[in-house]
Amino acid sequence: MFAAVLFPAGLMAAETVTVTDIAGRTVEVEAPVEKVILGEGRQIYFTAALDGDEPFKRVVGWRDDFEKADNDGYHQYLEKFPQMADLPTFGGMKNGTFDIEQAVALEPDVIILNIDAKEATEDGGYIEKLAKVGIPVVYVDFRDKPMENTEPSMRLIGKIFGEEQKAEDFIAFRAAEIEKVTSNLAQQADLQRPVVFVERAGGYSDDCCMSFGNENFGKMVEIAGGVNMAGDIIPGTFGTVNPEQIIAANPDHVIVTGANWELYVPGGNWVGVGSGADPEVSSEKLAGLMERPGFTGVKAVQDNNVHAIWHQFYNSPYQFVAIQQIAKWLHPELFADLDPSGTFGELHERFLPVDYRPGYFVSLKSDG
Repeated sequence: MFAAVLFPAGLMAAETVTVTDIAGRTVEVEAPVEKVILGEGRQIYFTAALDGDEPFKRVVGWRDDFEKADNDGYHQYLEKFPQMADLPTFGGMKNGTFDIEQAVALEPDVIILNIDAKEATEDGGYIEKLAKVGIPVVYVDFRDKPMENTEPSMRLIGKIFGEEQKAEDFIAFRAAEIEKVTSNLAQQADLQRPVVFVERAGGYSDDCCMSFGNENFGKMVEIAGGVNMAGDIIPGTFGTVNPEQIIAANPDHVIVTGANWELYVPGGNWVGVGSGADPEVSSEKLAGLMERPGFTGVKAVQDNNVHAIWHQFYNSPYQFVAIQQIAKWLHPELFADLDPSGTFGELHERFLPVDYRPGYFVSLKSDG
């Protein structure tokens, strides 16, 4: 009763907790944190999953990438949370435009960075500079090794947010939805795995072609019952292949990642799948990309097994939805009853503060 008087419902006493981040660093944080700087605007994807109807209640500053990288998603959130337009924005650690004095002035309890910013952060001495004024930094990862690091990242954030049960609920939901794919595939004694070429951000530039090695979307393809064409070509998570390699591999399916990148590449050839995207427009742009050298004669194009999927599945805790959709494309007969859009809708209903708007997937296959 005494504790209830001191800390009314909804409030918790802050205490020092020790966490291990994705870089293996042991960090002390006063939790639950009340003021957070997000090292990337798209980190709102996990903040929203944990803080529900108040996804910005802790956010005192964030990087300025959300609107550019996911314009449709940004504006959907902006409709419901117009105050987010007034949040201070930062440049990135990697390009050297992060303003440490601005960050210190906001007095955050923690700064959350993606693991890919680690080298630049260390080179700039940011960890030590921030430590001198009592601001801890933790690293998370939903991009470099998302299938390995999503669960520990969510647990870490759940702990410092004081939302550990919400994090566990999310993790359990994610695992159960992935298992719908893996358990079915495991029962297939003679599973035929089609060869899949995943083009990262097709049409973003005139170059061909960015893709994935054995992580991120490459790993998702493998989990979904396919063979990632670039797995033996790209040694790391990200890399490129050339048109001749695509022709030689003759993939059974092509999957292009895309989003509304009007602020990055105005009028570009990218496929603008995402929240509320028009499937007819997406299909037209996807078909246009298949007219490039390297694609016109391959089996996937001839059979219309050409698909586009929301790029930001590669940098969010929502990859399980992509795994389901890819599995349904690759093995439609095995996953006839699987409903990836329904899964994404349930994620929104249970965890997110905005409604699900279809438009995240499109296929040139009429029944895809």
